[in-house]
Amino acid sequence: MDTSSKRAGETYVFEDSELPLLVFANLSLLSPGRVLALEGIPVPLPRPAGLVLEKLMTDRGGRKGDRDLLVALALLLVCVPDDREELVRLYGTLSAELRYAVRSGLAALSLLEPRALMPDPAPHRRLVAELLAELESTEQGG
Repeated sequence: MDTSSKRAGETYVFEDSELPLLVFANLSLLSPGRVLALEGIPVPLPRPAGLVLEKLMTDRGGRKGDRDLLVALALLLVCVPDDREELVRLYGTLSAELRYAVRSGLAALSLLEPRALMPDPAPHRRLVAELLAELESTEQGG
């Protein structure tokens, strides 16, 4: 797994002697997290911080874009303080263009209407606004 966020936004070949992979854009932000055992099968999960950022900056429109933003919200709702700190730290490693995309994603999320079978964003607008303010303060060196 490529754990360097320096290539976020690019699509490239990740060279590996066992299994070279094509890495699509912002998936390079993902890093290994917990492993769940579901019916005896290990299921590796990514750490929430990188996945939230990936979902916020993915450039999609319509229902798919809305769902990605609502998945980011669902992840934010289960983040612990360490996850949020990691998110802010990772955000600081992104290029100015990708940081803008993350903030744009949060702004769009704050305006979304509820969707069936997805978390309702309305009760969580304050959480989104607080995260956006925190990220914006890092832009000004605060």
